Amino acid sequence: MLTVEENELLCRVGPGTPMGNFMREYWFPGLKSDELPEPDCAPVRIKLLGEELVAFRDTDGNVGLVDNYCPHRRASLFFGRNEECGLRCVYHGWKFDVDGNCVDMPSEPAESNFKDKVRITAYRCQERNGIVWTYMGSREVPPPLPELEGNMHDSYNITVLHRPINWMQGLEGEMDTLHVTFLHLGHLNEKNTEPGTFNRFQATMREGKFDVRETPHGTSYGMFRPTPDGQNYWRVGHILFPFYAMVPGIENPLGANAGFIAYVPMDDHHTLEWGVRALKSDETPNDNLRDYLPNATDWYGRYNITQNFANDFLIDREAQKRNESFTGIKGIRQQDMAMTESMGSIYDRTKEHLGTTDQMIIRTRRRFMSAARGLAEDGSPPPGVDTPSVYHQRSGQVVLSQAVDWWDATRELRETFDVEQLAVEASG
Repeated sequence: MLTVEENELLCRVGPGTPMGNFMREYWFPGLKSDELPEPDCAPVRIKLLGEELVAFRDTDGNVGLVDNYCPHRRASLFFGRNEECGLRCVYHGWKFDVDGNCVDMPSEPAESNFKDKVRITAYRCQERNGIVWTYMGSREVPPPLPELEGNMHDSYNITVLHRPINWMQGLEGEMDTLHVTFLHLGHLNEKNTEPGTFNRFQATMREGKFDVRETPHGTSYGMFRPTPDGQNYWRVGHILFPFYAMVPGIENPLGANAGFIAYVPMDDHHTLEWGVRALKSDETPNDNLRDYLPNATDWYGRYNITQNFANDFLIDREAQKRNESFTGIKGIRQQDMAMTESMGSIYDRTKEHLGTTDQMIIRTRRRFMSAARGLAEDGSPPPGVDTPSVYHQRSGQVVLSQAVDWWDATRELRETFDVEQLAVEASG
């Protein structure tokens, strides 16, 4: 269990906090490109790392991400006019470009040079395959975008969910691969699974053993169970700084999918969970497992679904009794949401009791806290921030001989990175 001080260090991400400053050194998803569908379209309220911001696409198609509050009288720029390569406050007409420069100040006399002395906080943005990435750090020259392959192909699927929980709470759920056997697959048994499948292995042996590795990208785990024929069934996954996860899934073979999950903190109590995956040639984008509410314009009004904690995620107790579902809750992600949100928006880690199967959570927490402290105390560069290739990883499931080292034996599958396909797409 953590101390109160450690829990605070881990969870608090607002301006000036060690963990928030750590995250700002990385590029991360700010919003979807299609939320700003055309030049001079309506601005969007965006909350990131405790800051209230406004995103807009200017006349030339460039994306700006600026402070919500006009530096004149602190009126909200959400109500501004997006026109002629700038966002104009409707209170007194001050206008700002995507770099935060005040380019017009019609309320001042013509001879005044006051506009040249005023700037608004603006964060750099870069678009790649449906995502507007943002850098909120202090570097004059930002680091390169992370080479997360799920966002590097022309054909992709992106989903976003608003989660009323702390970022780490969601991310820890992805580290806890053992819960899949119960929460998602607890209704399975020998009678309703096929011999030799990954699901049969999970249905017939509920416990598992872990091996955790600290890596240049963060941490990785392998959880194994012996198979009836004397081999080991492995579930392999990764946590990649600052808040990405690659998980084994339900029936995914190791290396088959290029994708990731991101838990982007809006503030200490709210997170946007991104699911990003490169599509195979025969796939089309979809998110048909969730019923979304219409997006609203308030800070927490985007990407909410009909199933939520207020309506108990529409739990079906009869389906639970009939063992049609272990939980009675429809949807894999909704089952995860029910568990993590039931802990409260920031759960009290001073009261938990972690076991041997929680090694990944324990090691990863320590790695995060050490990295955040290192940056705060002596400016140690955050792991992986300057080496985008460390993100060349894939997750999944595999059966291996008990005689091999799983980390070495899975290297080729884990580090599958479709360079040839990326080159074809880049060439048009």
